[in-house]
Amino acid sequence: MNIIATAIPGLLIIEPKVFGDARGFFMETWNASAFADAGLNLTFVQDNHSRSQKGVLRGLHFQNPGPQGKLVRVTRGAVFDVAVDLRSSSPHFGQWVGVELSAANYRMFWVPEGFAHGFLTLEDDTDFLYKCTALYSPQSEHTLAWDDPAVGINWPLDGLDPVISDKDRVGLAFADVPVFA
Repeated sequence: MNIIATAIPGLLIIEPKVFGDARGFFMETWNASAFADAGLNLTFVQDNHSRSQKGVLRGLHFQNPGPQGKLVRVTRGAVFDVAVDLRSSSPHFGQWVGVELSAANYRMFWVPEGFAHGFLTLEDDTDFLYKCTALYSPQSEHTLAWDDPAVGINWPLDGLDPVISDKDRVGLAFADVPVFA
């Protein structure tokens, strides 16, 4: 596997080895030993799967207390995946990284605890899968406004009017979210 650092330390793009031939392909998406050898000694407790149409924007979600690390990937379609650093002690506090994940590029994105996370679907019938290091806790969940100008995410909307849930429409401004130490 190939691990690519991003502009914010800890956020990683992971490219698994993909073995393909005329029959199709095979790839290993999770191997505790291989990830530990790469410095990612992780324990996952929950897997999630969502399907969305083009233009659906989910997030930016996080839990505090009870933060979740997430290993995310796309098995059908494509997304623009975003993580925002909410660690107040980080020199990258309030900054974001976005990466395209797709069934075609096989990439995964590691989003550690202490980040808000969300994505915009770029194709219809996109399947988004993620492994979490902590269980979902509705009472600890928060939403950072996807369009907060203080964060300034450059979503690739290209004429799209994003489809957003009622919960995500009332996301908090960056100045109002409960950040991490």
